[in-house]
Amino acid sequence: MSHYSGPLLTRSIAESLLASRDAGTVEWTGSLDLGRSSGTAELNADTWQWKGQRYPYPHKLKDRTIYYWDGDEFASVSRFSGSLIKLVPTEWGAPTFEIDGIKMLPTSKESPFEDARRKVALVEPKGKMLLDTCGGLGYFAACCLEAGVARIQSFEKNSDVLWLREINPWSPDPDDLANGGRLELTHADVSQAIAQVADASVDALLHDPPRFGIAGELYSQVFYDQLARVLRRGGRLFHYTGSPNKLTSDRDVPREVAKRLEKAGFKAQLALDGVLATRR
Repeated sequence: MSHYSGPLLTRSIAESLLASRDAGTVEWTGSLDLGRSSGTAELNADTWQWKGQRYPYPHKLKDRTIYYWDGDEFASVSRFSGSLIKLVPTEWGAPTFEIDGIKMLPTSKESPFEDARRKVALVEPKGKMLLDTCGGLGYFAACCLEAGVARIQSFEKNSDVLWLREINPWSPDPDDLANGGRLELTHADVSQAIAQVADASVDALLHDPPRFGIAGELYSQVFYDQLARVLRRGGRLFHYTGSPNKLTSDRDVPREVAKRLEKAGFKAQLALDGVLATRR
């Protein structure tokens, strides 16, 4: 499936379309791709037209939900296959996503895309071969492409997350000619797939795993030893850990991570909401 190119609606966008129609306006101008661009829709009594296609006016859309045109109706960008996974709008344009109600990207203070850009800058991707262990919505990869990475290999285990990427206009498309074939996205569990990555074959690493309770294997000494194996000497790694409450969890995850990385052969320090490490 290629990247979705139809309109994306939120409750506020749908209400704006309806309000414009009810006011007798024949055109509506705004964004139908979560803030990536702005365009104009032609408004009629029963339908509206965008990019040459007509759509019915949506009604009773839910908050905190994004809707796409599935060919028959506007359906929520969500799936349930053991866990409920959904794309969630933010005030910043770039969406986040949730799994069983747990927000997977920070959005309280800035766009999740801007947050990714700051973290990517720590590993200085320009001209480098980079490994992105847990691709998610692809914001790390997008920022690496923007920064001039030579090539980025990205792994994502969850097929539903890959589906979200196909609909999210902020997620980079590996097949987009503008990316010059620099992004390779693989549907695989990196904890197993990393064994096939050659020794010292990458210049930088980005590791953004789910929280420890969900994917403890991605915080293990065994996995960190593999990261050290594939990263060249002097290469940088940024490991997102978040900032779990030590008082309630009785753990200091960032410092635990730093210690394991040191044991694997890195020089590690706390940085932003994670650990920045350099291969010794």
